[in-house]
Amino acid sequence: MAATPSSSRRWGNPVRLAYTAYLVRDYDEAIDWFVRALDWRVVEDTDMGGGKRWVRVGAADGGELLLARAATPDQIAAVGKAAGGRVAYFVHTGDFDRDHARMLAVGVKFAEAPRDEAYGRVAVFADLYGNRWDLIEARTNAISDDGETA
Repeated sequence: MAATPSSSRRWGNPVRLAYTAYLVRDYDEAIDWFVRALDWRVVEDTDMGGGKRWVRVGAADGGELLLARAATPDQIAAVGKAAGGRVAYFVHTGDFDRDHARMLAVGVKFAEAPRDEAYGRVAVFADLYGNRWDLIEARTNAISDDGETA
């Protein structure tokens, strides 16, 4: 079945992705990393009892992760393997050089030097568990987060 354009949706309100689960060994070490490395904030941190918490972190202007503490051997083994070694997460910035320098200064490990691609300036980095991320400053004629030409 072919995809239908958003203008022909049958529903009044579109379904949207709210959060992405992000597997962690420890809530607090992950919170510390996201706040320090990406300059994100804790959106919510609610004790659910039994050592479980509902923790959301994200940028001030959108995009959130729901931190999920690994509890089983299979989950623990999966920490840091979000996309099987591929880039799993993409963060956009309006000032690549500023954010790249700030991230380096707090110890974020980049896998490569910044490079220019058709869609913008990019560099791959690893988070505290080894998941790979792209830091991207989109070109002015690239596709924006809402799917429109910027």
